[in-house]
Amino acid sequence: MTTNPSPASTSRAQGADATTLEPSYGLPIGIGVLALPLQLISPWLSAAIALFGCFLLIQAATLRLTFTATALDVHRGDRLIRHFPYQDWQNWRIFWSPVPILFYFKEVNSIHFLPMLFKASQLRAALERHQLPVAPPSR
Repeated sequence: MTTNPSPASTSRAQGADATTLEPSYGLPIGIGVLALPLQLISPWLSAAIALFGCFLLIQAATLRLTFTATALDVHRGDRLIRHFPYQDWQNWRIFWSPVPILFYFKEVNSIHFLPMLFKASQLRAALERHQLPVAPPSR
């Protein structure tokens, strides 16, 4: 009897070509620090921003982006939660170069925005290595 491998084990099996990005906690910590002075202005706003920072911190600790030979896979632990084949990509961009905060990519049928919860230099290198089309500069 044969069994089909799970998508997560399949991407691990592609090992040599797969690149998993390291997490970056800069954005969640920066948002948490931003909440501190806001406490003087509005405790409720400060609490909401601090909770958002905590949410992003948990996401940075649990989510992993893996670039395989054919797709970008999003994992939570060992579980594959999203699969984005490169053939569907139209373009991508990393917003605000001095301090990258947002990763955008467009597929044929959808647009995706991801907070920068991983190392921007590794992300850019993986995107360029797979020769994915860059979005034209904004005017």
